[in-house]
Amino acid sequence: MTYPLQALRTFVEVGQRKSVKAAAQALHVTPGAVSQQIRVLEDRLGVVLLERERLGMRLTEAGASVFPRLREAFLQIDQAMHDLESTKARRSLTVSTVATFAASWLVPRLGRFKQLHPDIEIRVEATSELVDLRRDRVDVALRHGLGDYPGLEVLPLMAPVLTPVASPGFLKAHGAVIHEAGDCLSYPLLHDGDRADWPLWLKAHGVADDLRAERGSAFDDDFLLIRAAEAGQGLALVPQAYAQEEIAAGRLIQVLDKPWPARFAYYAVARPGAADRTEVRAFLEWIREEAGKNLSPPQP
Repeated sequence: MTYPLQALRTFVEVGQRKSVKAAAQALHVTPGAVSQQIRVLEDRLGVVLLERERLGMRLTEAGASVFPRLREAFLQIDQAMHDLESTKARRSLTVSTVATFAASWLVPRLGRFKQLHPDIEIRVEATSELVDLRRDRVDVALRHGLGDYPGLEVLPLMAPVLTPVASPGFLKAHGAVIHEAGDCLSYPLLHDGDRADWPLWLKAHGVADDLRAERGSAFDDDFLLIRAAEAGQGLALVPQAYAQEEIAAGRLIQVLDKPWPARFAYYAVARPGAADRTEVRAFLEWIREEAGKNLSPPQP
C-alpha cells in the first residue's frame, strides 16, 4: 500500500505544532487544506491520528506511536535536500600547475583563499605537462615561461629570484669558503634541467665564462633540485621562495646574499572570458595579491 506523502507531512506538522492553524502557516496552505489532508490520511489508514481539544490538537495513541518515526523521516528528507542544495551552491575551480610550485608556494597559501571564499572548491592538478585550456577541464593554469600564450588571457604574477644554497653538512665537509660569486665554481654545482641558470647567474655577477659552470648533476624539477642540495650533493641555485622553509629550518644555508631574477616568470593563464565566472575572477584576484606579497612582478 502506498501512502500520500503530503498527507503524512501535514500530519507531522500538526502533531509537532499541536495546531491546525500553525501547521497551515508552516506549509503555506489554508487551515481547511490541512484538515482535508488529515482526513485523507485517517480514511486511508482507518484509524484516528489526531483529536481536537480545547487548546488545539493532540495525538491519539495511534498517532503518538508513529509520530516520532515520521518526524525523523521528514527531518532526514529535509537534511538531504539541504545537503543537495549546498552541493549545488558550491562552486568548483580546477587549477593546473607544476608540482614544485604547487607544493612550495600554492598549496600552503590555499587556506587563505578558502577563508575568503568557503563556497569555492579548489582542485589542484600538479603536472609538468602543458595543458590545453580549450580542451582539458582546467579553469586556470599557472605557467612558468616568458608570458607568450597566444589566444589566452594572461595575468603576470611574479618573477622568482634565484639564490645559491647548500646544506650545512656539504659546507662543512668541503670546508667551503664563499665570499664572491666566482667562489662557487670551486665546488660541485647542481643544475636546473637546461643547465642555464648557473652560467647566467655567474655572468650577472661579473664572473667570466668558465667551463666549470656547466659541470654537475641536473634536475628537471626544482623540488628535486632542493632535495639534492639538502642531501649535500652540491651547491644549488634555486628560487628563493621555494627554499624559504628549508632555510628557516636550517636544512639549507644561503651561501651568498646575491639573488638574481630568473629569466622566466610565473603567469596565470585562462581561456578568454573565463574571468566572467565569479570563482575564476575571485581566484585570479586572490593569487595576484598573494604573488605581490612575495616577489616582484615580471617586467613587460
